[in-house]
Amino acid sequence: MGQYPCKSILQENIKSLSEETWEAIHRQIIGYAEDEKIETGRKIRIDSTAVETNIHHPTDSTLLCDGIRVITRWLSAGKQFSPRPGYLFSDHSRAAKKRLMLILNTRKEKVWLAAYRELLSYAQRVVAYAETAIPALQSFEGEIRDTFAARSLARNIERAVGILRKVINQTVRRVIRGEKVPASEKIVSFFEDHTDIIVKGRRDTQYGHKVFLTGGASNLILDCLIERGNPADTDRYQDLLERHKEQFGRAPRQVSADGGFASRKNLAFAKGRKVKDAVFAKKRGLTVIEMAKSVWVYKMLRNFRAGIEAGISTLKRAFGLDRCTWSGWGGFKQYVWSSIVSYNLLVLARTRLAKA
Repeated sequence: MGQYPCKSILQENIKSLSEETWEAIHRQIIGYAEDEKIETGRKIRIDSTAVETNIHHPTDSTLLCDGIRVITRWLSAGKQFSPRPGYLFSDHSRAAKKRLMLILNTRKEKVWLAAYRELLSYAQRVVAYAETAIPALQSFEGEIRDTFAARSLARNIERAVGILRKVINQTVRRVIRGEKVPASEKIVSFFEDHTDIIVKGRRDTQYGHKVFLTGGASNLILDCLIERGNPADTDRYQDLLERHKEQFGRAPRQVSADGGFASRKNLAFAKGRKVKDAVFAKKRGLTVIEMAKSVWVYKMLRNFRAGIEAGISTLKRAFGLDRCTWSGWGGFKQYVWSSIVSYNLLVLARTRLAKA
């Protein structure tokens, strides 16, 4: 009695739950809210936001240095096995860091370009070292523990080399040749390589993933769609309505969405699914009568949509949804769902207390 698990044990157990498990827990919470008449799903609001991954601001020079540093560290770790694997390498980490600082601090293009060429040269040497080390580690034979560790290290180095090659390629294209590299082809993190480049309107560029949220009149988050790339809001409106219909067994009666979702095609889709009022915050060439039965209903739903902004703000400020601190694409999805589940539990608790 009186003994409780420490924070690290709680965190370890929370992180072991898969995305599917978190989503199943979420659906149970929404089902409970529906049974208790807290949420009906008849009036919903839709918006999207960007959740950042836990990376530093990406530049070609810092990414090259990350690759050189990490691969060199793993190559050094491989030399600790007994018998020592038969590969040779040199540590260029200090020289690479000097070139990085020169790139960051110089204003002369000639000096800057020369430093980039040298940094690329060091990166290519490290790739060559790794290419000889990988087969040596894969064929390593020693104690069982060391053999497994060597194979695991070989896999890590192989993955890292693949990323570093892409970074070298994009640096040559952007810096040396002056090309424009599409966002979909860029690597922005050596560690969280699943990170996407998110640009929303005229706002600052963010590095993470786009998350689409459906909220209800109860302030609960009813659904969440986590996407790779930088899909347009208009392309996910129909998916969100279909997911809502699957969850509640019927389409909502009223839908209010951010202006980014507005299009005549989406309006027609909503009306075809028996949505009585499908309102967008910005008209985008649509008339009020096309979207809602009256101007009053249009303004009411437009104001209702603004309420999800408060929910998103709370998720980011109080539940850490501004920046994901868990690693990997799977960890990102787990983190987002765990934040939403926690938020919904708080909303339910407050609702029950208010009714008590």
